[in-house]
Amino acid sequence: MVLLETGKHWQGSVLGSVNPDIASERQTASFSVEKLTARLDGSVEQTRMRRAVAEAIECDPEFSRENQYFQSQNERYEAAVRKGVHLQKKMREMGWAEDGPEYKYIYRALSGDVAFLLHRIFMRSISVLGSEKQVTKWIPLASQYRLIGSYAQTELGHGTYLQGLETTAVFDSSTQEFILNTPKISAMKWWPGDSITAGDIGPKMNFEHTDNGYLMLQNVRVPRENMLNKFCEVRPDGTYLRRGSQQINYFTMTTVRISLISDEVVTPLMKACTIAIRYSVVRRQSKLQPGEQEAKILDYQTQQEKLLPQLATAYAFHFINDYLQELFNRAYRDIQRKNFDTLPELHASSSGFKALVTQHCTSGVEICLRACGGHGYSLLSGLPSLYTKILASCIYEGENTILLLQTARFLIKSFMAASSGQPVPPSVTYLAAVKPRKCPAKNKLDFLSPDIYTEAYEHTAVRLISSTAAKLQDLIQSGVKKHDAWNQCTVQLAQAAKAHCHYITVKNFAETVERLETKAGIQKIMKHLCDLFALHGIFSNAGVFLHDGYLSGAQMDMVTASYLDLLPVIRKDAVPLVDAFDFSDKSLNSALGSYDGQVYQRFYEWAQKSPTNTQMNPAYEKYLKPLLHNTLSKL
Repeated sequence: MVLLETGKHWQGSVLGSVNPDIASERQTASFSVEKLTARLDGSVEQTRMRRAVAEAIECDPEFSRENQYFQSQNERYEAAVRKGVHLQKKMREMGWAEDGPEYKYIYRALSGDVAFLLHRIFMRSISVLGSEKQVTKWIPLASQYRLIGSYAQTELGHGTYLQGLETTAVFDSSTQEFILNTPKISAMKWWPGDSITAGDIGPKMNFEHTDNGYLMLQNVRVPRENMLNKFCEVRPDGTYLRRGSQQINYFTMTTVRISLISDEVVTPLMKACTIAIRYSVVRRQSKLQPGEQEAKILDYQTQQEKLLPQLATAYAFHFINDYLQELFNRAYRDIQRKNFDTLPELHASSSGFKALVTQHCTSGVEICLRACGGHGYSLLSGLPSLYTKILASCIYEGENTILLLQTARFLIKSFMAASSGQPVPPSVTYLAAVKPRKCPAKNKLDFLSPDIYTEAYEHTAVRLISSTAAKLQDLIQSGVKKHDAWNQCTVQLAQAAKAHCHYITVKNFAETVERLETKAGIQKIMKHLCDLFALHGIFSNAGVFLHDGYLSGAQMDMVTASYLDLLPVIRKDAVPLVDAFDFSDKSLNSALGSYDGQVYQRFYEWAQKSPTNTQMNPAYEKYLKPLLHNTLSKL
């Protein structure tokens, strides 16, 4: 095996050489790939630790994903359980603790196909919502897998609407137990993962490695002391007692959403960009100029316009994940001191960003897949499994439309408070500011100023929030009941929530770039990506920015010109920018996206592993042979 050095990282080529078309892309990088990788990880030490974890896992044959694309549902599930069990042994062997610094890198190294991931949510629920006594009792048992937790919220008839859940829990004071029952079919727990249940719910679009079942409860008795009671409890006489905000009960969901954005959503988009961009510099097709060789497809403006905004989006959402993590840490510190004031902002932000990020990343992965043409449709490209898996993120942990409306409720409340001079949380202080009604840009270069485009996003968010608040008030004042008025505004409310989250993403990206060191060329290329992300958003949603005349038609032409001018600039660094994500070939598991760019050879080699190539297909003997024999005999 030939080893290729990338900074301090070594990538392997089983085929022995690097495709010159991809090698040339790395020779002209305008920045230090290694330093950008360290910035994305948080530090040089974090990068070193992540690579050490990845190497330990990838060198262990028990974690191999080599034949994953040829496995049946049962084989994938069995492999996931085997890996889950082996991981516990591996962690002991390596000295990795459940709460240790290495843990966050293990999931990335495993690339998801491992059992007991919901067990982590079970443990987190106990840690956050359980009393000291409960944590002391159950966490050691759960850590040693002497008990395995499941997650059984969703019912056949209800999901996100928690108040509509039909499972009953009746408290029996004589035995100090809750009696749980499933009163009808729609109350049956549906989708609980990793549990020993009454049955499997059948095939899914992906997640064949997860054991999703259905669960029926018939007079199941649970002791009173098993109710997580750090913030609420049922007393022996049946009295319900709450301590602090009711929203604390949703805190586990909030933490899951934030970790979901990082692990399940942004990472697949980064991988899809890596695969599609690497493939686009080794795939040659048609001629840009007569007499020349066929062009790299990334040299075509249309291919750049498909892929480079997705690359910019991946970086934007990586930085928004940092923003959310900071917000979460602040809220968690407050909760530890029994201060619940930060919870509404955290809940609204995690809801809105979960919706925005999953929607954009899912769309981005699909664009990457389609940009690879027919080869992208092959499972061996690694793109279909990224897409079918990320698509689920738009549905679980809260369906996106409902989450946007939860964010909108917070925004309307904040807008009303700001309008009357009351204090509002940090993320929405802009609702109280008075800004100019027209964009001051005079030429296309003005639109490369973060102040200019950030203000355009801010203006649009304020306009959508304020106009929807006004419509709500008008409806209520005209005699429409509150809930009916709300329902008549939900399309605009969701639009306002998206605009708010998009604005915060642009603002956060611009502020992150401003804080970066100027050396090693990183700030310059990140500024280009930030500009591209912002201008792509305006270019793609022109109507929203033109609506009230904040931008003129002439200014929209300037936006378009600046946006298109950025494409060839970023295209020069496209391969180094995906290299900085630092995914190993084993992690990508893609015949199209390997570091060495040897696409066609790898595709052919992998295809040879298909069981169909070594087994006689029964369809031939059963149907085709008689058909051919019959036809030939007539001839």
